[in-house]
Amino acid sequence: MTTPSLSAIREKVDAGERLSREDGEFLYEQEDFFALGELANIVRERLNSNYTYYNINTHLNPTNVCVYRCRFCAFRSDLKDEKAYLMSDEEILERAGSAWNRGATELHIVGGLHHKKEFDWYKRVLAIIHEAYPDLHLKAYTAVEIDWFRRITGLSTREVLLELKEVGLGSLPGGGAEIFHPDVRDDICEHKADADGWLDIHREAHEIGIRSNATMLYGHIENVHHRVDHLIRLRELQDQTGGFQTFIPLAFHPENTGLSDIRKPSAIADLKTMAVSRLMLDNFPHIKAYWIMLGIGTAQLAQWFGADDLDGTVVHELIYHDAGATTPEALTVTQLRRLIEETNRVPVERDTLYHHIHRDDSGWRQGEAIAVLA
Repeated sequence: MTTPSLSAIREKVDAGERLSREDGEFLYEQEDFFALGELANIVRERLNSNYTYYNINTHLNPTNVCVYRCRFCAFRSDLKDEKAYLMSDEEILERAGSAWNRGATELHIVGGLHHKKEFDWYKRVLAIIHEAYPDLHLKAYTAVEIDWFRRITGLSTREVLLELKEVGLGSLPGGGAEIFHPDVRDDICEHKADADGWLDIHREAHEIGIRSNATMLYGHIENVHHRVDHLIRLRELQDQTGGFQTFIPLAFHPENTGLSDIRKPSAIADLKTMAVSRLMLDNFPHIKAYWIMLGIGTAQLAQWFGADDLDGTVVHELIYHDAGATTPEALTVTQLRRLIEETNRVPVERDTLYHHIHRDDSGWRQGEAIAVLA
């Protein structure tokens, strides 16, 4: 086996060849930070030219009550905790209506696994929104939530997904992936869906026409080997299904968690992870720099380290702010476009499925698939 080197990897990147596990680990450890960014940018511009994408979206977390006690989570609550909440139908519809009236094309719906609520309640969250706002895309429920629904109903994963799709589910978010390797996953979230379960749920979603995203939570107890292993497992599933749209590296925020003694990842670590992700995930069309977690400045720099997406307006985000995120809780479209233009990239509004959004005085309409722009 040839020992990886920066020059050999550069030749592979220039030729469009796939990088190996050893290449990925080498890139994480090698010292030429700017060369790493340059390589990632080659792939980024090959796939997405000079465009940076954003969307107008709002988050909805219907409850924070959760049966799981993941060590990294600051959002969850026990049923009788002072901060525990459960949104009513009226509150849910108010949030959806506010999003629609602001011009949002997407509602991002994730939350706790409330042990007193049956599957029909989770279905109803989607159903009432979809009935009231049928053109609002519902990106809802992580694979961990889907796995919980499977457990409490006795249905198969496919049956759960089909029932959710029938009442308005548009796509799956990428949350709950954390780190796939059991040495890490069994420590930080031992009871929830394991790596195979997470991957199988996304595989089944893709097979019935539901697109999804993928994530990786880094900067806690994992190491480089675990991160690269995670990326390769995602790449292998994408080879099989082609159903992933974007990958989002999520920087761990330790405040108010069971891992509060760990230092938050540095901007250098964030950008390295972004770049290695872009280089390893050669079959993922998009890499997102989630400004809520990274901070605005790092998310901007990430547009030259492999990222081509800045996420969106992200109104009402709770999960990462509970864990100590100090970023704004929302950005306006004007602010998003300015941030992108400051990086010398061209801002393009997209919907959840990466269609170009065109706006005029009468509202918005869906245009061509973004892929034609690249």
